[in-house]
Amino acid sequence: MKITPNISYIGVDDLSLDLFESQYAVPEGMAYNSYLIEDEKIAILDTVDARCGDLWKDNLRQALGGRTPDYLVVHHLEPDHSGLLAWALEEYPQLRLVLGAKASSMLAQFLDEAPDAERIMVVKEGDVLQLGSRSLKFMAAPMVHWPEVMVSYCPEDGVFFSADAFGKFGAMSRCGFWGEDDNDWACEGRRYYFNICGKYGMPVQTLLKKASALDIRIIAPLHGPVLRENLQYYLDLYRCWSSYGVETDGVFVACASIHGGTSAAAECLAEILRSKGCPKVATADLCRDDMAEAVEDAFRYGKMVILAASYDGGLFTPAHTFLHTLAMKGWQKRRVGIVENGSWAPSAGRVMREMLAAMKDVEIVEPLVTIRTRLKPSDVPALEALADAILG
Repeated sequence: MKITPNISYIGVDDLSLDLFESQYAVPEGMAYNSYLIEDEKIAILDTVDARCGDLWKDNLRQALGGRTPDYLVVHHLEPDHSGLLAWALEEYPQLRLVLGAKASSMLAQFLDEAPDAERIMVVKEGDVLQLGSRSLKFMAAPMVHWPEVMVSYCPEDGVFFSADAFGKFGAMSRCGFWGEDDNDWACEGRRYYFNICGKYGMPVQTLLKKASALDIRIIAPLHGPVLRENLQYYLDLYRCWSSYGVETDGVFVACASIHGGTSAAAECLAEILRSKGCPKVATADLCRDDMAEAVEDAFRYGKMVILAASYDGGLFTPAHTFLHTLAMKGWQKRRVGIVENGSWAPSAGRVMREMLAAMKDVEIVEPLVTIRTRLKPSDVPALEALADAILG
């Protein structure tokens, strides 16, 4: 697949993968993107996961047409992008790796045998690799989302090779090669961003500032579609997400119920919120729904109510896992309400308050609502008061 006359896509789809990073469900598979620039010198840009090694080798050989590559640019060392480094170095003895200083220091961790020093070209911020009529300018992107990440830009074609930034869950063959082929890029792009990069808003903001100085016509990430139309849409989403802004006006209602009593309260609260004119009420069953999607919605909306049962003198496990994950991902700048359930000694509210209070710029609204086993008509006024407070 040609991205430009001189830049080819040689990535692969992994349709058998069930969990990306062994934790994120990928029902539409996963794309591992790799590119080839052909000029007087030939550069491979990243490899793929070893799971798909044979397919990538075939794609590379077909694109090369018998020629020999000169460089292999390593934007990111994570194994889903560096799985064929050792093979490439052995297959092409003249090949040189091009990577940043941090990646160079980490390289031995990913190879059984480190390459000779003359086969490593270390580049830094602003360095340019001349390939002939085309070039690659390198920019550091530490903690987007590993410390060794760099991105590159081909000014002659306006192509921004963004590493894991602007990535998305889903295989190309199922979700479309170009971003405009996808009916809802933001859905899986958002779930990808907040679960992979969500903690690193400031580094992403730094990268966006660097990108703003470039004439970008195509964004070529390491996962998901290549983007070439309406680029401002994707850039604006990343600015919102990385600044922890509110993307959608509404309330996210997240519930962890053991026997159904807490779920009934969540359903009642959702209806109360709708009746009060809340523009959007999203809900999640933290026991059954995809946890990564719940994290995504917690970031998407500016307001959240979490309802959970008490358990072993603390908090029901799915709710604890959810709040722990939000803390890990840097959830912040949000308003949140709490509903606890307990049959004899309610404890969930205390734990949820402690966990939320430790997060940055999180406002916990009152009242903290307590129900006992099952929702009763006498509990509804407290839910009404909480709805008024969260809508504020």
